Amino acid sequence: MRKKTQLIHGGIFGDEQTGAVSVPIYQVSTYKQDGPGNHRGYEYSRTGNPTRHALEELIKDLEEGKRGFAFGSGMAAMTAVMMLFSHGDHVLMTDDVYGGSFRVITKCLTASGWKQRSSIRVTFTRSKKR
Repeated sequence: MRKKTQLIHGGIFGDEQTGAVSVPIYQVSTYKQDGPGNHRGYEYSRTGNPTRHALEELIKDLEEGKRGFAFGSGMAAMTAVMMLFSHGDHVLMTDDVYGGSFRVITKCLTASGWKQRSSIRVTFTRSKKR
């Protein structure tokens, strides 16, 4: 399937329950559970919902990957990626990185003890002026 076609028809097709040909946008925050911890696939929209699941499936298909991930913000995505680094890893970032990214590394993750516990080294490199 061509990329343009995949953008429209990739991922999850429609909604079997309603017959909609596009995935509906679910605007709910909580989902009914049959009992405590016994949900039907979704419990709270911050942990997952059908709309985000459809988007993540489309990302997976477009990138030809094993999984696709969608986040509420770039900072949430960056924080998740930083959590993937392991003991002894070294991260290089340009010194003109987005200010929020710089603060997450130098303030938030450092204050939480992430860098110390994992012995991860972060270096900000000078970008070349054009």
